[in-house]
Amino acid sequence: MDKNSKIYVAGHRGLVGSAIVRNLKQKGFTNIIGKTHLELDLKNQASVRKFFEEEEPEYVFLAAAHVGGISANNTCPADFIYENMEIQNNVIKACHDFKVKKLLFLGSSCIYPKMCLQPIKEEYLLSGYLEETNEGYAIAKIAGLKMCQFFKRQFDDNFISCMPTNLYGPNDNFNLKTSHVMPALIRKFHEAKINNEPFVEIWGTGKPLREFLYVDDMADGCVFLMENYDGEEHVNIGTGKEVTIRCLAEIIKDVVGYDGEIKFNIDKPDGTPRKLLDVSKLEGLGWKYKVNLENGIISNYQWFKENYK
Repeated sequence: MDKNSKIYVAGHRGLVGSAIVRNLKQKGFTNIIGKTHLELDLKNQASVRKFFEEEEPEYVFLAAAHVGGISANNTCPADFIYENMEIQNNVIKACHDFKVKKLLFLGSSCIYPKMCLQPIKEEYLLSGYLEETNEGYAIAKIAGLKMCQFFKRQFDDNFISCMPTNLYGPNDNFNLKTSHVMPALIRKFHEAKINNEPFVEIWGTGKPLREFLYVDDMADGCVFLMENYDGEEHVNIGTGKEVTIRCLAEIIKDVVGYDGEIKFNIDKPDGTPRKLLDVSKLEGLGWKYKVNLENGIISNYQWFKENYK
């Protein structure tokens, strides 16, 4: 990409999209396009095609998605599969029809089987059953990844995909009904602290292992792939390190400064028992994460406090 290349970041206000915009600006890219949902509904095919025809973006980061945590995925699976398929189908096909130079599609590590071999290599995709609680979202993301592969194979479109691990950072969703585990815990501990609550309840046993990547590292990895990778196979983006939910809760508790207890509700689902990505492919290309977990949580909590209201 040239510094003045026209770059469209779909989902530029979201967790990942906003980080990609920050990273591009830091690197000196000046011609970045972003449209809010009110300005451009990506679920509307006619609107998407009109946008691509008029704006003619050269490079596209597809970071827009309908996302949520275990509860939201489990409660509204039809919404997750349908809306994500709409977004993906419209944008990917428009990138093909209007001859975009390169597209980067962002998936999710939930595309891998629930009981997958660890750490998870890219080649393990479709080797087993998915986690039931987010199956709708996962199937949509698998379809998007395969669409990119097949458009590349059939038409030689330069469409690539990356699969991030669990992400966190500025502009995350802190709604307790729809958020992922990291922002949910930050908000729970913060509110328990200011309300002098005796304990914080956390879903599950606390035993599942998770990998977390600070979103600005994720964005840097995305821009790196856009400039350095043209392969058909998707690429994992992560740290290669994992932590239990219990340990994560203890770290957040310390960062927030909460003095109460932690109680685990074992009647609630744990989700996938372990989900660690093999990131050797990306590291082999020359990229590695920079922000460690504790520093990332400290930064994220500071952002949350400044934007809490």
